[in-house]
This record gives sequence, structure tokens and C-alpha cells, in this order.
Amino acid sequence: MAKYGTISWMKNKRIMLKLSGELFAREGGFGLNHDSLIGVAKSIKEVADAGHEVVVVVGGGNIWRFRDTQDSGIERTSSDAIGMLATIMNAVGLQSALETLGQNTRVCSAINVPQLAEPYIRRRAMRHLEKGRVIICAGGTGNPYFTTDSAAALRASELQCDMFLKATNVDGVYDKDPNKSKDAVKYETISYQDCIEQHLNVMDQAAFSLCLDQNLPICVFKFDTEGSLLKAASGEKIGTIVHN
Repeated sequence: MAKYGTISWMKNKRIMLKLSGELFAREGGFGLNHDSLIGVAKSIKEVADAGHEVVVVVGGGNIWRFRDTQDSGIERTSSDAIGMLATIMNAVGLQSALETLGQNTRVCSAINVPQLAEPYIRRRAMRHLEKGRVIICAGGTGNPYFTTDSAAALRASELQCDMFLKATNVDGVYDKDPNKSKDAVKYETISYQDCIEQHLNVMDQAAFSLCLDQNLPICVFKFDTEGSLLKAASGEKIGTIVHN
């Protein structure tokens, strides 16, 4: 059993991994890059090989994001639809990289694209996990106005994940933006309530509320550190843990 602060987890737990689309991108944060995909895939396979069941939700910000394209003239629901399609592109790319490494995967989409992915059906996804396949959930929730953080929190709850791993470009949760304030203090552990009271933007409010309601611990960590994902999945001391 691994321990971190006041929280304990058994090994071989089922994890939800939320990945930003920028992790798949070329330098500059746009598009898909083969080396980046393979690097992410190697980290995921390492976790699967350690006996963890892995569910991945991918973002689409490396291709399309509403907040960055508001001047396009495309209204919100259509823009969000483009973003959901972007997540499918990322999921297919990640699947290809994982299977190149010999890892069995399934892409499960909230949007019907049978030529590329199977529809997300909870019981089928559970069965895939039991068989050792990495599940990549794409298409967000299938609805506009919901972020991929919300999709990840929803899928984590439905698939009975034990931990929500949020990969970011910072090494945890701070009391203020560490990129702007040199005196920012990092939390090793923090409660949901303290996050709310201090207005710490761990993730969007809908996603955070669902994790709180389901008592789902969140680990916020920096993904690009070698071995960081395996450490987070194994309950080693890394990043910040948000819990009750």
C-alpha cells in the first residue's frame, strides 16, 4: 500500500488520466507531433505494465479551443463541436502510438464515428479495462459547454476510478500563480473546501464539484518529468493531492 499524507491507495488501482492536447503538439503548442505522442504513450504503457487499469481523457487544445478562437465568428455550440472532433483526432493519434509499443487500446467516443472509434458504453468500457486494455475516451461528453475536465470527472465516476490524475505544465497546486509570483507556495495536500475558499482553479467548477461529490481524490502533477506518471499512479509523493 502506498501512502501520501493522510491518503492510502492499494496498488493496481484504476486511474483516470486527464491529458491536455498540448502534450501531443509540436513546439509552440499546435498540431500533432510523432515524438510527443510516443513519449506520452511510453509513460502510459509503463503505468499499464505496472498493473494499473488506465482510462485516458484527452483534450483538443492543440487543434481547437473556443477561448482562443472567439474572434472566428463561429458560435459557441459549433465551436465546441469542432473541439470535440479535435479530441477524437488526438485519441486516434495516441491509440496508434500506444499500439506501436504493443499496448492494447480502445478509443471510446461520445460522438458516433464508427470508422474511427467505438461508441462509449459504460459496461463495454469496464470490460475492456478488466481485460487490460487502455481506454481512451474522446468526444468530451458529447455536449457543448462542457470542458474535457468535466468529461474526465464524469468518466472517472462512471468507471469507478480510484484516482483522478491531472497532468499539467506545473508541478502541483500553488496559493498563487508560480509563473507570476516567485513567493508562490506549493501545497502537498489540500482539501476540496480549501480549494474552493481560496479560489484555486484546480479545474473547471463542474468537474471539481463532481470529484467532490464522488469523493474522488485528485493528483495535480507535472507530466514532463521522467517517471512522473508512474509515481502519481503508484501513490508516491508527487504534485499536489486534493481530497476530503
